[in-house]
Amino acid sequence: MDVRRAGERYRGGDPENGTDSRHAFSFGPHYDPDNLRFGALIACNEERLAPGAGFGEHPHSHTEIVTWVIEGELTHRDSTGRRTTVRPGDVQHLSAGTGVRHTERNDGAVPLVFLQMWLAPREAGGESAYRTVTGIADSTPYAVPAAGAMLHVRRLAPGERTAVPDAAFVYVHVVRGAVRLDGEELGAGDAARVTDAADLEAAAVTAAELLLWEIAP
Repeated sequence: MDVRRAGERYRGGDPENGTDSRHAFSFGPHYDPDNLRFGALIACNEERLAPGAGFGEHPHSHTEIVTWVIEGELTHRDSTGRRTTVRPGDVQHLSAGTGVRHTERNDGAVPLVFLQMWLAPREAGGESAYRTVTGIADSTPYAVPAAGAMLHVRRLAPGERTAVPDAAFVYVHVVRGAVRLDGEELGAGDAARVTDAADLEAAAVTAAELLLWEIAP
């Protein structure tokens, strides 16, 4: 198990224009050949947008992009004409396929914080696709079959335990609160990369919300 702390993330964005990015993996100018990916997962970015701030239209291709809002509301627009508002508890999934352009903004009156996770598909190409699951229930997995991955959402009361999936690769991200995993305490923004996970449990030290990626080899 490889624990990565919130404070170790690479900093990016444009704070003067209201965007603050914190990257868990090698990203953009922050190139780290020893931290390119974990299984299919190639990015886990924590994005903070001030009211009125956002990312202008930009392209993506050959990437599965899953977004989880922590605070505030995210406005998504893309080149297919879609416009959606993503709120805490929603899962947004954009399959870029051979190419799509989109914008992401904070059109609300309060700060926006969200996680954006990128996965490499097993096969490149295909048509772009978009899906939002509104208010996903606890313990209801969300499948990203193109990347051989499954996202599990866990919301735990203090002292409650949850099983960690048995898988070749498991990425555990603590959204809020604190948990204990295999002897390590993880706080908000911390993550654990577990290889060949088997018979593991996460125990909530406080009320906590976790995202667990179950990734096939």
